[in-house]
Amino acid sequence: MADPLYRRVIVKLSGEALCGDGDFGIDQATVERLAADLVATTKLGVELGVVVGGGNIFRGVEVSERGVPRPVGDTMGMLATVMNCLVLEAAIERAGHEARTLSALAMPAVCEQYNRKRAMKNLGKGRVVLLAAGTGNPFFTTDTTAVLRAAELDAQAVLKATNVDGVYTADPKKDRQAKRYERLTHQEAIEKDLRVMDGAAFALARENRMPIIVFSIADKGAVEAVLRGKGRATVVA
Repeated sequence: MADPLYRRVIVKLSGEALCGDGDFGIDQATVERLAADLVATTKLGVELGVVVGGGNIFRGVEVSERGVPRPVGDTMGMLATVMNCLVLEAAIERAGHEARTLSALAMPAVCEQYNRKRAMKNLGKGRVVLLAAGTGNPFFTTDTTAVLRAAELDAQAVLKATNVDGVYTADPKKDRQAKRYERLTHQEAIEKDLRVMDGAAFALARENRMPIIVFSIADKGAVEAVLRGKGRATVVA
């Protein structure tokens, strides 16, 4: 059995990944499958941090377009990510593995507050660390958060889980002529305006020489497969 390619990674899950086949909310069966995948990955000896978006519950950008100030909308979106992290934490622990939610926003009655030392300690104990509330600041996406936390926590890569099996020249669901990239540089991703992640995330990854692996989360065991170098994915490095 092949050793994992990386020993410490940040997995970036979209909030929509928790919806299952729905358009909104949390599908419990999907959450249980994702939790099982994360637990299986830890058994490879990989230390896991997980950043989850909040789009299945709330999108701050969309609300701000309707008149709510952007900082307020983004803060509401951060709270949605906390809810997603808590439901994943519960599912991971039901699957028999320890997990901790650490929030960039202080809410001591709900979970611990994020700081680097606390996160490193939990990773060292083999716990899945769920990194909630983005950076704690408006105007930054959870994609940027994933790269930031990866750099802070000495992770070796960011695993960007999407609903397609890599980065394409266009949306493959809308354009049958779209072609998938096997490898890209961060600079190419920025110049080609490939919006699988935002430009700030790619720029931060480039500055920190952080590889980003883009893959589909739709299949069971997807995270483990990527870490074994199997399956279809695009490497941005």
